[in-house]
Amino acid sequence: MLHRWTALAIVITLFTGLADAQDAGKNDKAGATPQLAHIRLAGALDESPVAPDPLFGASAENFKTKLDRIKKAMNDKNVEGLVLHLDGLSIGYAKMEELRKAISDFRKSGKKVFAYMDSGDSKDYLVSCEADAVCMPASGWLMLVGTRTEVMFYKDLLEKLGIRADFLQFGIFKFAAEPFIRNNMSKEARAQYSLVLDDFFTHSYVGSIQRSRKGKKGITTGNSVRELIDEGPFTAQKALKLGLIDEINYFDDFQESIRKSLGKKDLKLVKDYGSEKKAQLDLSNPFDLLKILNPPKASVGTRNDRIAIIYAVGPIVTGKGGSSFVGGSMVGSTTMVEAIREAEKDPKVRAIILRVDSPGGSALASDLIWNELKRCKKPVIASMSDVAASGGYYISMGAKKVYAQPGTLTGSIGVVGGKLALGGLYDKVGLSVETISKGKNAGILSSTHPFSPSEKKAMEALMQEVYDQFLDKVTENRSAAGRKFTRKQLIDLAEGRIWTGRQALERGLVDALGSLDDAVADAKVMGGLKADTDVDYLILPKARSFLDTLAEGGSPLGALSAKELSVLANLPELGEHAHAVEAMLQLRTEPVWVMLPHGIRVR
Repeated sequence: MLHRWTALAIVITLFTGLADAQDAGKNDKAGATPQLAHIRLAGALDESPVAPDPLFGASAENFKTKLDRIKKAMNDKNVEGLVLHLDGLSIGYAKMEELRKAISDFRKSGKKVFAYMDSGDSKDYLVSCEADAVCMPASGWLMLVGTRTEVMFYKDLLEKLGIRADFLQFGIFKFAAEPFIRNNMSKEARAQYSLVLDDFFTHSYVGSIQRSRKGKKGITTGNSVRELIDEGPFTAQKALKLGLIDEINYFDDFQESIRKSLGKKDLKLVKDYGSEKKAQLDLSNPFDLLKILNPPKASVGTRNDRIAIIYAVGPIVTGKGGSSFVGGSMVGSTTMVEAIREAEKDPKVRAIILRVDSPGGSALASDLIWNELKRCKKPVIASMSDVAASGGYYISMGAKKVYAQPGTLTGSIGVVGGKLALGGLYDKVGLSVETISKGKNAGILSSTHPFSPSEKKAMEALMQEVYDQFLDKVTENRSAAGRKFTRKQLIDLAEGRIWTGRQALERGLVDALGSLDDAVADAKVMGGLKADTDVDYLILPKARSFLDTLAEGGSPLGALSAKELSVLANLPELGEHAHAVEAMLQLRTEPVWVMLPHGIRVR
């Protein structure tokens, strides 16, 4: 029987090799035709590693995959230009800036970039305006109306349900508990949010348009852009008249316009350039069934030098973490520690990038990840994406150098702890709870009642110590980076205050502004290589496929990507609340959290 399976494996390998050879031949043949590379940009562009999964066709793409495809088109001699189709980006300002840099680099190579939007929300436009030309159909509209932040408050709703939120927070600007204990913003929260929003609006919003569209009709200064924004939204015709876009056309006609502008009528548009093609599986075919049972493993290449990129994406929790039920992922301390150790033990790995896109979460889990990063003997560089705040900032303090994007939301050095007391809800639905306890504070995490005076005092002592540890770790990291803070100086930047990456650099909370590529180049140098050395990438934690989850006894729902699972998460009005509830459930058994407010949205 064993010999039969061995023979079958050999046959499958031969057929696979033959198919690969045929595909390679096709690609070489197609390469003779000049091409326009088409890439669609839509949705949240999640950072999480993705697994190849034959059961659901080609694997989903993450943010790095999109950037890599743009870079591939830039280096492809057959590609004459890039066509970006913007279709509802729901990203933060950091990812927006990284996409703009990728477009700028493409243009510096001597090739042109063309952007198309059916209708343009602000992030779609802020990315597309970096292109050489922006096109919309006549029926489209441009929602260029400014930026704002929204925080949802749950206090009144909870009270109607008989639920009392009993939370404590250290840091007068630590707002994570406010949505549960207030029905409006505190003056401290409003002041800090305004400071951050002013920075985003001035530099990431108005500044991006001014830099990219300067010289287009009335767009000359920041003030002229602000005046335009105050007139928005715009029809496509009005946007063209004001110099905000360059052409009005349907997509097919836009392609012809591009060919004329480049002077090459034979240009072939390659839809979804560089994307992995979805395999069509025949479940009645035993060979296809074998593909499902044994999906391809991600390769890290054969070069002698590697850079490990370890992703910390989503709320930070103790244990394994993994896929979120409502889309996205959770950063599990156990999984992260295992990933760091794997990178440390790999003899080919020269340095490690910690890529952070997290609002924080468990104080314990954050500390366990921080400790493992500090123990690591290889150079570690933190690269912040849209959000690296509270626990996300905490774990970044385990790195030797910290990069942020100007539009990163970071800081929030403070702690919060508490619980939802459900006793009133139990009464409403006819449930009664009787308890027997020994110990003055035995009910400190009870779900039925708020903290007693004794329990509150004990909680405050616990949280004060965790806050002090957080401050110590920041002081140690910043001192090693050459920025020495007194306790008072650091507290003036802490107390839960949030900052943009630009503001954090000015205050010494991060070391440099730059993209993931910038961090990688620095990691190579720290690892003893030249910045332009070609390396392979070890992507961690390893993404789990659908069948991996089944084999581990997990829920198959947890293995699905946001595309398959989270209808809820893709509805902004509902998804943010679903994430808030899920994070609360994940952290309900832990007394101290380091995280941003639930439901904060900066548009």
